[in-house]
Amino acid sequence: MRRSKLDKIDKKILQNLQQDGRMTNVELAKVVGISAPPCLRRVRALEEAGYIKSYHAQIDPSILGFSVTVFAMVRLESQAEKDLEVFEKHMASLSMVRECHMLAGEVDFILKIVAKDWDSYQDFLKEELTSAPNVVSVKSSLGIRSAKDEPGVPIEQ
Repeated sequence: MRRSKLDKIDKKILQNLQQDGRMTNVELAKVVGISAPPCLRRVRALEEAGYIKSYHAQIDPSILGFSVTVFAMVRLESQAEKDLEVFEKHMASLSMVRECHMLAGEVDFILKIVAKDWDSYQDFLKEELTSAPNVVSVKSSLGIRSAKDEPGVPIEQ
């Protein structure tokens, strides 16, 4: 149910909410150059059309004790749709897995995993990941630092 074409104001709304999802409707309306009631109607329409999926806070993992980020490249034995769905459902149930993306090429999935420390990740790797159904291999890459972590997509005006 997406609207066929976003106008300049819709794009400004999306751009601003992507940068600050806690912005009030009054602030948003002022920034995009319209009054508050039509701004709220537009935001609701963008939500209903599926352009805006959710609102959330971006938490600093290290403050909560998650000092390790690992990117795990996973190969599966079978790429049959049923097996892929089982793997994806299992990954969705694991709280340390923060992202799960299916890839084209020799690696089937890349996972973004957060852990308290390296030992916690190794335990997770042994107990949850390599023992998961259909998993053939896992190659882990430890994240050193993040130079850019920007949510969303570039919205051109």
